[in-house]
Amino acid sequence: MRRGLAHTICLLVLLWGVQSLYAQREGNDTISQPQAPATNPKIHSPQRATLYSALLPGLGQAYNKKYWKIPIIYAGFAGTGYLIATNHKEYRKFVDAYQWIDTGSQGAPPNDYAVRYPSKDQLLKGQYQYRRSLELSIILTTLWYGLNIVDATVDAHFFNFDIDEELTLQWYPAIVPTWQGDYQTGVALRLNF
Repeated sequence: MRRGLAHTICLLVLLWGVQSLYAQREGNDTISQPQAPATNPKIHSPQRATLYSALLPGLGQAYNKKYWKIPIIYAGFAGTGYLIATNHKEYRKFVDAYQWIDTGSQGAPPNDYAVRYPSKDQLLKGQYQYRRSLELSIILTTLWYGLNIVDATVDAHFFNFDIDEELTLQWYPAIVPTWQGDYQTGVALRLNF
């Protein structure tokens, strides 16, 4: 019995000693990796993206490698161009009809608006409405052009912005106890940075 106890104690001391010797090792086990020579990365210029987008809408987005935005930009210009053309055409019809009635209705009417709206007041209201719509369409086109430039500039500023997994915004359902002893369901947001 004593002999078995002595063997067990010796075995434990021996194992403990081996572990403590392992803990006394000095130095790292890693191999140093050779460092790659520092290269001069190409700098992405927000000024260049702004200039490109101002010269030709969509070119700044191409410079930023956001090719999927180019059709959206041109679809916006096509839509505002359609509004300008339609409003201008309707405005000219009202102007021509008003001038035909104002000059004494000589000859054939220029369009059906001269017959449909025989009153000068109605024709003036139509002119005003379509002139206003035309001007708003031009303003909308200008704003769309400006938005194109702003988008290219902001995208260029964030071109090298690194979003790693440490920066996350998560939402998940939550059940929260209330002070009344009930539970309330809701949505919780968690921001990790």
